[in-house]
Amino acid sequence: MKSLNFVLKASKKYVGPLIITIFSMLFLVAVQLVVPWIIRTLINTVTTDKLSLESLNTISRLAIFVLILYVMRAGLQFFRSYMAHIAGWGVVADLRKKVYDHLQRLNLRFYEDKQTGQMMSRVVNDTDLFEQLISHAVPDVVVNVLTFVGVAIVLFSLNWKLTLFSMLPIPFVIFSLRIYAKKVRPAFVNRQKELGELNAVLNDSISGIREIKAFTQEKASYLKVGEKVELYRKSNLSALRLMATFSPFVEFTSSLGILVVIYFGGRLVVQGGLPVADLVAFFLYLDLFYQPVRNLSNAWEAVQNALAGADRVSDLLSEQPEPINLESAVTLQTKSSGNITFMDVSFYYSPGDLVLENIDLDIPARSVTALVGPTGVGKTTLVSLIPRFYDVSSGAILLDGVDIRNIELESLRKQISIVLQDVFLFYGSVRENILFGKPGASEEEIIAASQAANAHEFITQLSEGYDTLIGERGVKLSGGQKQRISIARALLRDAPILILDEATSSVDTETEILIQEALERLMVGRTTILIAHRLSTIFNADQIVVLEGKQIAEIGKHQELIARGGLYNRLVNVQKRIQTEIQE
Repeated sequence: MKSLNFVLKASKKYVGPLIITIFSMLFLVAVQLVVPWIIRTLINTVTTDKLSLESLNTISRLAIFVLILYVMRAGLQFFRSYMAHIAGWGVVADLRKKVYDHLQRLNLRFYEDKQTGQMMSRVVNDTDLFEQLISHAVPDVVVNVLTFVGVAIVLFSLNWKLTLFSMLPIPFVIFSLRIYAKKVRPAFVNRQKELGELNAVLNDSISGIREIKAFTQEKASYLKVGEKVELYRKSNLSALRLMATFSPFVEFTSSLGILVVIYFGGRLVVQGGLPVADLVAFFLYLDLFYQPVRNLSNAWEAVQNALAGADRVSDLLSEQPEPINLESAVTLQTKSSGNITFMDVSFYYSPGDLVLENIDLDIPARSVTALVGPTGVGKTTLVSLIPRFYDVSSGAILLDGVDIRNIELESLRKQISIVLQDVFLFYGSVRENILFGKPGASEEEIIAASQAANAHEFITQLSEGYDTLIGERGVKLSGGQKQRISIARALLRDAPILILDEATSSVDTETEILIQEALERLMVGRTTILIAHRLSTIFNADQIVVLEGKQIAEIGKHQELIARGGLYNRLVNVQKRIQTEIQE
């Protein structure tokens, strides 16, 4: 019932098309009920009246009336189908947008153990099932129920005793429907889950095709995808097996109704208790009577299939979104000065998994702060707390003296530019990727940002300059080129706070010099927090924060920390020794 309510709520916007669909279905039912009655009248006319002008006129009028009915039926079928599809695909489009919007607002913790293909399946495949429900299953159920009721009334008017006999199989059908619904929904839910798993593996395999080829893992990848294909096939067949069992049972029970009418109806005609015309009409109506029962089995499959998708979609929408704005949250009207203060901050991803503990740190406005330390001490996690990708577990982070939880989320993130080691570029042109930092920027602003990022020269040498399509994740560009485009993107954003997460690692020396020059321009007048494994890039930082074992071990300038002979001094000496060995 919860899933059905979810679907009905999503359909409210399309009441108009649905009303037209319902009225069209009502008239279609009426047409179906009238035609057998006309045939009954025709039989009475040709068997009781002698050949006369009046009987011929009656036959002509009946033929014309049936022609009009069939023309009306064609028009009504169009309205029923088209209007139902307007509502169905409208609901699908609305839900896809709603699900994607919700995915954007979910906390990053949600994505830590999720696969992209699974999320794509929720957005596309699961919502797609709603169209089957609204455009096909629900109209079919309504038409068949109305037809069933209407035919039952007509059958009772013809012969109530024979009607009661013909209804004997109905309780068996209702009982089987209940059993079927209870068993088939989990089967369809499992089928959709396996389809999501298949999409996830395909997405990973296609995204990592370069690695698959580089490590000659084509066969292993093929086997992995093949395994998921087989699991989906088996789960699909499991659901369809239930359907294949249910449909013949309904067909058999509905045939018993015909058998009853043949036996009792034939006896009534022989005994003179029922006119032949009424028996013929009874058979025609009886076919209409059991046709909805048979159709319901197919419609019921679509209903259960769609409700299984509704279960998965509603489960996703029930996920708690990322940190929401407090009622008292303020919107920053001007650029922040960029003063950041960590006050006794602790953070864990899950209880018992402490990552940062009792962090006290002041980052003055327009200063450069470097974070260093062994791998896994929480440097990236620390900077991720500033834009509230995660909320602190305890303590507070202040921006210009205001707790960032009291700042409207979008307003807070507009104060921050981030340049990461693993640059993500979207499929599209170079221009579109740079504009991601500031949609609507002028051509002059784009070029100025690219020049400052040392990217303009190589961009103009591309086949179509700024309009060159660079492929998904920027696969047509080198690592240094992608990094400089990301710097241009950050320059265009022109935010007062800059976070650099190992932005110069994994590039050659010449490219590093170009990137470093671009970063120096980017850092001017901004509060900069940088993470770097190459300690040579942070010697001139205003303060260096050394993290060790969840806490801050040291804070100071380069020379101060060297003089102390602590962890930072050891890290510098290790890197010098490695560099010397490489040069030798």
